[in-house]
Amino acid sequence: MKARLPPALAEVLETPRRTERLAPPDITPWRAGNTLPGVWSFQAASPGPHLCIVALTHGNEFAGAILLDRLLREGLRPDRGRLTLVFANLDAFSRFDAEDPTASRFLEEDLNRLWDIATLEGPRRSSELRRARALRPVFDGADVILDLHSMLWPSDPLFLVGGPQASVRLAMELGEPALVVADHGHLGGRRLIDYGRFAVPGSGRRSVLLEAGWHWEAETVQRMEVATRRMLALAGVVPAPLARLAPPRLARVTHTITARSAEFTFTQPWRGGVVIPDRGTLIARDGDTEIRTPHADCMLVMPSLVTSPGHTAVRLARLQGAEDAA
Repeated sequence: MKARLPPALAEVLETPRRTERLAPPDITPWRAGNTLPGVWSFQAASPGPHLCIVALTHGNEFAGAILLDRLLREGLRPDRGRLTLVFANLDAFSRFDAEDPTASRFLEEDLNRLWDIATLEGPRRSSELRRARALRPVFDGADVILDLHSMLWPSDPLFLVGGPQASVRLAMELGEPALVVADHGHLGGRRLIDYGRFAVPGSGRRSVLLEAGWHWEAETVQRMEVATRRMLALAGVVPAPLARLAPPRLARVTHTITARSAEFTFTQPWRGGVVIPDRGTLIARDGDTEIRTPHADCMLVMPSLVTSPGHTAVRLARLQGAEDAA
């Protein structure tokens, strides 16, 4: 029996879109991998960095898998260094059902909340932890990670980065989409971009998460391809001329709002990327607790209009000047 979708979620999924819905790709030719299941890695003759491009961190976000399928079919290979393409949560993706499209985000727990050493080396067991432990050596050997994601709720596309300034600069150089958000992740667990040395300033490792747009939209795949090909060139793995882009906006998260109760509700269906000019504006209620903007010109980052206790409901950010990315 299919789960009944919350009304707010059902309304979004039924909203007419400007582009046609995407069908999940057939990745049967790529499931075996040449390194691990779902992992294809290619070494160039010339030395250079190791770039990992990751799709399907969440099993229902298959726009990235469409792009990796395209890159593999065209025979993309690095000119320098190593290029690794990762279909991450194969098991969850295998269960994607268009009639219940959010159920295959993961099987047992979120693969993008497991990337701290204590969890990876601890006693817990789950389908996603088994996969994370198998993939760990791949990411241990990487210099740069681009993690491809899409979004359920209406929001401006953006890059997410953790704390190290080198990752902020990389996202700013990628430049499209034109919003970079720097934060320190979720209360519920560590993201892949925050794994190990990728979270250590001065380590030489850089990591960027791309939220490219709504799930299952052709425009989302297009944004992923633009960012990926620019990343290939910036990393020097597949050198190519780079167009000069206007500097993107940079926002730093000041507060991460985690739902504490099942009664968390927003005062209106906020769109991600909106900037609220006044400090103290009521944006949500968590049971009897009011959630208000903590400062003027407060950006709402990826509000989750249907959330549950322990999950991030919204991040609140302050726009920065260009000098803050230097």
